[in-house]
Amino acid sequence: MSSPVPQLTWFLARRSGRRGLHSQLLAAGAAAVGSLILLVLTAAYFGSGARAHDTAWRTPAPDRHGTAVQTLGTTYVGDRPVTVVSLAQLPGRKATPAPPGLTVFPKPGQVYVSPALADLLHRTPADQLADRFPKVSSYGTIGDAGLAAPEELVAVVGRAASDPAVSTAAEPLGIFGQFGGLTARAPVSGFGGTDVSVFTSADKPAVSIGVAIVAVPVIVLAAAAGRLGAARREQRLAALRLAGATPRQILAMTGLESTVVGAAGAVAGALAYCLLLPALAEIPFGIGTWYTDRLWVGLPWLLAIVVFVAGLIAVSAMMTLRQVATSPLGVAQQANPRRTRLIRLVLFAAVLLYIYVTTSSGGISARQQLALLLMFYGAFWLLGPWVVDRLGRITARFARRPATLLAARRLSDDPRGSWRTVSGLVLAGFVAGFFTVGNVGMDEYRFPGQIAVPATSTATARTATAEARTLLHTAGVKATVTTSDGDDGLLFGTPGVLVHVSGSGSQLDTAVTALSDLVPGQLPYTQEYANAESETFTGRLGELGTAALAVSFLVATASAGLTAAANVLDRRRVYALLRLAGTPLKLLDRARFRETVLPLVVLAGGTTAAGIYAAFQVNKLFDSTISTSGAVTLVACVTVGALAMFAAIGASRPLLRAVTEDATQTAD
Repeated sequence: MSSPVPQLTWFLARRSGRRGLHSQLLAAGAAAVGSLILLVLTAAYFGSGARAHDTAWRTPAPDRHGTAVQTLGTTYVGDRPVTVVSLAQLPGRKATPAPPGLTVFPKPGQVYVSPALADLLHRTPADQLADRFPKVSSYGTIGDAGLAAPEELVAVVGRAASDPAVSTAAEPLGIFGQFGGLTARAPVSGFGGTDVSVFTSADKPAVSIGVAIVAVPVIVLAAAAGRLGAARREQRLAALRLAGATPRQILAMTGLESTVVGAAGAVAGALAYCLLLPALAEIPFGIGTWYTDRLWVGLPWLLAIVVFVAGLIAVSAMMTLRQVATSPLGVAQQANPRRTRLIRLVLFAAVLLYIYVTTSSGGISARQQLALLLMFYGAFWLLGPWVVDRLGRITARFARRPATLLAARRLSDDPRGSWRTVSGLVLAGFVAGFFTVGNVGMDEYRFPGQIAVPATSTATARTATAEARTLLHTAGVKATVTTSDGDDGLLFGTPGVLVHVSGSGSQLDTAVTALSDLVPGQLPYTQEYANAESETFTGRLGELGTAALAVSFLVATASAGLTAAANVLDRRRVYALLRLAGTPLKLLDRARFRETVLPLVVLAGGTTAAGIYAAFQVNKLFDSTISTSGAVTLVACVTVGALAMFAAIGASRPLLRAVTEDATQTAD
């Protein structure tokens, strides 16, 4: 005999009326948003790792039996880095395979450039860029397989094995030998290196932190979708339970209905992700925008996230039915308010103490940092309902206005539901507090207008100094050229030539171009080269903060609006009875807003303060101070976030009016 659960579930879903349909649509919408954002986060995580891996071939992997010589160099045009890979086939050795992005190994005199560099070469005077490379009649093109982003500037130069630019006798000098990922030289037999470029090395760690920050509110939103229409569902299933349905049948019906609704929404979100892939690829991060295929998560991950969202909604919905299974009569009579226990506060304090002790000891890995961040979020999620419950009781004791009293009763009667309304913005408060007032940075070198060219000895530097004056005079660059033993400027302890250029940025580019062949195998460099690693790190943190703030507040606003609408539907009987008792609609609406404001001020204020404290600790670690401009940004973020949340809650006002229009029928 077949189970009656599917047929009965379908029958009740069809007969749930317009209000039930609204709840199902809201749940499906939340599932769609949740799956879309989770897919985007997953795509960013894997995509950042993939494009960092796509830069590893440029750093030579030394092989004493190598068949070619490869050098990696980095030069700058303004503040934009240009990666230069020089390759020379060693005579008498077997042919070396082509590097990624090229179809053949480059011959001496051939130059391949990325499309973005080809465009820049076309738009920039030759004495500012093109003259740094061998003169050719036409440039070859580096394909997507050899690039991390469409905007990346990369050149591959074919040279003879005797060319000083690739000679194994010429080792990187000065700062060239200090910074990995920018300069290297070694014999190679292929392009299987693992050392990624400095300009992409921070991408995946930064995205990992962003995923941990944003994923929790998104999961909270998806879990809240499973609780939409909980009161209507509880009343309906309690009646079935009293009529003889078993707890297992009740759970099966709920799981089936919520799974279908969640799966429909999750599939819609997955389809939206597929359609939005070209647009998502145009969002810049780090070195530029994305190749679309780097952001494709693959079918297994897409299906896994759809199943995860649908399963999360089903589990969340079934967890609301514990009271239905054990006390259906109490549910039918709307008895036993959902109290919280003191153990929540104890566990919260224990988690915070553990986090404090762990972070104070120092030396924690990136994986441990992510775990601690998730623990922090979980601790606040555990504490939130307890604080809302106590806040409702305290407010009810001192309330002097009807709206405040109604709000306080709702807070204490359903603290978990009230917490879900504000949880998104409460968790976003930590993100805002940390990323706005934080001023994380690394020491930067400040040598504006200076160019350094390292040399093997002071005598060589003197000879190069005289030649540099001639080259700069011929190029029309006004500059002061001196010989240095490395005690000053950008040479960092290595003898060489120091050039102080007077004039605009184009003069600096012209000077770098003129000095490109001054010392064989040693490219001239500016302060941008020395600051590449620190600026990449701080730049990724800045971009991460902006993205995390935007997504967190958007999710928080959507979660608040969604939960507010669901609460109206769940409490329509209560609202109808209050209207029958003569309560004005404005008073009910005012109570709804106070029900949101009270926990928001207390809890969001607490998480924002925690974020500021965390930023202060990190600033202290980097010997930096709190950003004063960030404090203004923080106030703006909190204000805009609160206003957006209130607007989202206000959007459910027509729904409140609709469910109380026919109060007699609704109350029945």
